Amino acid sequence: MNKEKKVTIRRQKLRNNHIRGKLLFFLALAVLLLMIAAFAERLCPYDPYAQNLLEAQQPPGISHPLGTDRYGRDMLSRVIIGSTASIYAALLLVAIITVAGTAVGMVCGWFGGKVDALLMRISDIFLAFPGLVFALAVAGVLGGGVQNAMIALGVISWPKFARLARSLTLAQKESDYLMAARLAGSSTPKLLIRHILPNIAGPILVTSVLDIGTMIMELAGLSFLGLGVKPPMAEWGSMISDGRVMLQTAPWMVLAPGGAIFIAVMIFNLLGDAIRDYMDPKQRNREQCE
Repeated sequence: MNKEKKVTIRRQKLRNNHIRGKLLFFLALAVLLLMIAAFAERLCPYDPYAQNLLEAQQPPGISHPLGTDRYGRDMLSRVIIGSTASIYAALLLVAIITVAGTAVGMVCGWFGGKVDALLMRISDIFLAFPGLVFALAVAGVLGGGVQNAMIALGVISWPKFARLARSLTLAQKESDYLMAARLAGSSTPKLLIRHILPNIAGPILVTSVLDIGTMIMELAGLSFLGLGVKPPMAEWGSMISDGRVMLQTAPWMVLAPGGAIFIAVMIFNLLGDAIRDYMDPKQRNREQCE
């Protein structure tokens, strides 16, 4: 029996180490991606906006590893410089909707009553429409531009965070530690910020990290349709739109930004999965028992 128990503990330790290693690995990849986006101008081997028609539509080679577009611009440089708009716009958007949605959900879950009913009915209205279709309508009304694209996606994305925060707040509302904090004379803002928020932050953090990849794709989708970043500014979605007419003759014009979107979305999705595994309550309880 003792031998079986030792084997079980050893397997559990191996699993814990695997989860930590996976988290650190994908966190390092995400940080690397952010660093590339932050220092994109210095990392570009060529001027991403300089045109040279003599080298237009050059296939991938030694001088241009990802080829050139129809204006002779280096695709590698444009993919690198496009990461700034694509990634940081998505990060800013996710941060805004996470904070706004969490605040609304906590207020609804804590106070209830008419405030809860009103805000949740508003969120139901936004959730009733297909997300990207509604974003297209809002972006079309506001006009093009990355700011208007972010507003359009923010309008349709905050309700899921509000719903999640509301349900988590309701689960914490009647807990013993909150009762003790109330008896100790804690005010409502203190209860929400110092007691409830830290206990519901885990699921919200996982959801927000997983949402980064979704926002990258949706921002790219709006740019692809001409409702996001405007040319000649480099952005992965608009680059795919520019190259789609030459997909058969110069496929690298689409494959290069498309591959960048795939890699970025994959990294953030796997990072979210790793954070979820690491923050699993069952996993933490097992570690504490050891």
